[in-house]
Amino acid sequence: MITSTLTTKQTGTQVMTEMVTEMPKQRVGMLGGTFNPPHLGHLIIADQVGKQLGLNKVLFMPNAQPPHIDPKLAIDPLLRARMVRRAIFGNPLFDLEMSEIQRGGKSYTYDTMVDLKTRHPKTEYYFIIGGDEVAYLPKWHRIDELAKIVTFVGVGRAGYKKQTPYPVIWVDVPTIDISSSMIRDRVKRGQSIHYLVPEAVEAYIKEHQLYHE
Repeated sequence: MITSTLTTKQTGTQVMTEMVTEMPKQRVGMLGGTFNPPHLGHLIIADQVGKQLGLNKVLFMPNAQPPHIDPKLAIDPLLRARMVRRAIFGNPLFDLEMSEIQRGGKSYTYDTMVDLKTRHPKTEYYFIIGGDEVAYLPKWHRIDELAKIVTFVGVGRAGYKKQTPYPVIWVDVPTIDISSSMIRDRVKRGQSIHYLVPEAVEAYIKEHQLYHE
C-alpha cells in the first residue's frame, strides 16, 4: 500500500503541489532450489512460513545451474520455471523470481541476494532453507556476508539439530516426506505421482514426457 498526502497552495495563477509518498517496507520470503520438479512439499513449506511470519510475498526462485548438484540431473531451467509457475498459480502469496535463470551459470545465493537488495533496498528478505541445509551454512559461498543481508528461516526436519553459528528463525511445518528425486524415480518407473505434485505440474510432465529417461 502507498500512502500519499497531497497539499495544494494556490496563489493567483500559480499552483504549487507537494506530494509526500511513503513506501512501507516489504517482507519477502525466498524459496530457492532446483524444483526438478516442484511438489506439494515446496508449496506447504512456502505457505506455512509465509503465513506464520506474516510475509508480504514468498518468491519461488529456480536456479539456473545448481552449484552442488550434477547439472545433468536437472532439466532445462525454463522447463522447471514453467512448472513452478503452474504449481503456484492461484495463491496470491506466491510469485516466481527469475533472477538466477536470467543471469545463467552457477547460482550462488550471495550473488543473487546482493543483486536483489541493490534493486529493492527497502525489502527485507527471509531466505527459507530446510533443516538439513542449516547444518551446511558454514560451507555456503560468502556466508558471513550473506548473513548480513538476509534473515535465514529454518524449516525443522527430523534428524537434524537446530544448531548453527548463524542467526536462524525456526518455523515448524508439517513433515511431508516428498522429494523431487522420488518423483523423478516414480515417473521413470511408470508409477503415479498424483497428489504428490499439483495437477498442473503432473499434466506438464506428461505433456512434455519429462523424467522418462
